[in-house]
Amino acid sequence: MTPTLVRRHLPSSTPPGSRARDWAEIQERMLVPLYEAVYERLEVGSGTRLLSLGCGSGLALLMAAGRGARVCGVDRDGRRLELARERLLPEGGHDDGTRLGLGGPETVLGPAGPGFNLITAFDPLFCAGPGPRGLAEAISRAAACAEHGSPVVLAGWGPQERCAASGALRVAARLADPMCAPARWRPSGRDDLENLARQAGLTPDGSGRVSCPYGYADMTSAVRGLLSTGAFDAAARATDEEQVTKELIEALHPYLRGDGTVWMPNVFRYLIARV
Repeated sequence: MTPTLVRRHLPSSTPPGSRARDWAEIQERMLVPLYEAVYERLEVGSGTRLLSLGCGSGLALLMAAGRGARVCGVDRDGRRLELARERLLPEGGHDDGTRLGLGGPETVLGPAGPGFNLITAFDPLFCAGPGPRGLAEAISRAAACAEHGSPVVLAGWGPQERCAASGALRVAARLADPMCAPARWRPSGRDDLENLARQAGLTPDGSGRVSCPYGYADMTSAVRGLLSTGAFDAAARATDEEQVTKELIEALHPYLRGDGTVWMPNVFRYLIARV
């Protein structure tokens, strides 16, 4: 790609608050096929009491609520959580038991616990956040709030050769400083989800793969959407945002189509484990 083309597509820097909005408006919908596949397989409906770990701005919760489920969610990003509250807890709306908490599962528990019968951890970058040990502990704490035999759904990337986004995410890993600002993304191993489930004290009980293409209206939307994931934050701290954006655009260029859209085929994998 020529320097002129890079400069033409280079989006202006966006503040953290805008990143959360970019996630809600651009990126979060890319995982809708994953949400739908899981909800259909597990027959999510009026009898479902769902806890979502890494609920983001609440789209997966909203979809479950639309099926009649009672939903709760937690996330470590306060800005995303505020957007989830706007979606799920509108001012003047009726109290349907929905709770959203900043942090771990304990932030949404009542005195006796709500007795969840489904737990999801859909966001693969949320899963990468505290490291495998920290995530296993969070899942184990959440599972302690669920009924015996309840499904716990873990999600992650499919094989690298079937995930076009891997090339862009490798930019994040390469530019991050492993000593001061370690990358949140790493390639998925074949048994990562099964190992995580066992570390959390769960029993694997089935899995599936879902096509989740990343489609963007233009290069600017693609960059804003991917930056909103948080995968590039460590790289930006280790270098600078302009360098990250430049290299991200170069990685995305093979997926820029003639009409200006960006299309990246991806496969996600999910595991169903049991409490």
